[in-house]
Amino acid sequence: MFEEIYSPVQKIVLAPFNNLFVKRDDLIDPYISGNKWRKLKYILAKAKAENKTHLVTFGGAYSNHLVATAAAAARSGLKATAFVRGETVKNEMLLLCSLFGMELIFTDRESYRDKHQLFESHFANNAEAYFVDEGGASAEATLGCAEIIGELTETYDHIFCAAGTGTTAAGLLKGIQQQQLAAKLHVVPVLKGGGFIADEIARYTTTDKQLALHLDYHFGGYAKTTPELIHFIKMFTAQTGLLLDPVYTAKMFYAISDLEKKGQLHRDERILAIHTGGLMGLFGMKDKF
Repeated sequence: MFEEIYSPVQKIVLAPFNNLFVKRDDLIDPYISGNKWRKLKYILAKAKAENKTHLVTFGGAYSNHLVATAAAAARSGLKATAFVRGETVKNEMLLLCSLFGMELIFTDRESYRDKHQLFESHFANNAEAYFVDEGGASAEATLGCAEIIGELTETYDHIFCAAGTGTTAAGLLKGIQQQQLAAKLHVVPVLKGGGFIADEIARYTTTDKQLALHLDYHFGGYAKTTPELIHFIKMFTAQTGLLLDPVYTAKMFYAISDLEKKGQLHRDERILAIHTGGLMGLFGMKDKF
């Protein structure tokens, strides 16, 4: 199902930048968009190679990963189950998951912490079940994300991405190393205390001087926002016509803007931002706009 698809690179006009570009992975697919498509590509290939027919994964009630996995499973003729963190709720994201045929198992937060135990408790005797970690984090996912770099036809001084698990960032760094590019990879963790992202990246590839982590743009933590961030999203979208999600890409673009103001980026440098999709995350924060 994952045919070769290449997302475009678009130059955007945003003062004061003269060379700001966006890799539009958000355009790949409406439901398996951005890095979710990249991550699931080789996960599904491995599951099929092992004759697994049932994807079992994990996420919160507004998880783009759950929607992407549900859609990917349906298109591939596979079953899908998700352990959903927290109390039973109904929302737009989970509606899509259900329509795609995914079974939802709502799980208290304490039990959710041990995902492998959850998997074993429900699927230990199911030889066709395949464990897919939260967010798709895996070595297979880094292979798909590394291909983002291979698609580039021009060079850049800086490449930016937002990070939750570090898998996308690891793939990007691996791609930069494979292509022997001089670009510096800037990673913006969206969780408070995101320094662990460096260790996660190191699980998959060698970290070096080309990697920079910016830990001060989490805005309170995962899926947290502030009025300042919401204002930035409104300003950015009105000026560029490009939608951002409050969880990941908004924090990345805010970081790019702020780093230029602090003199750590120059407005004439060639900067590429990876738009990892996730726009349905706006539904979970509609009351903030």
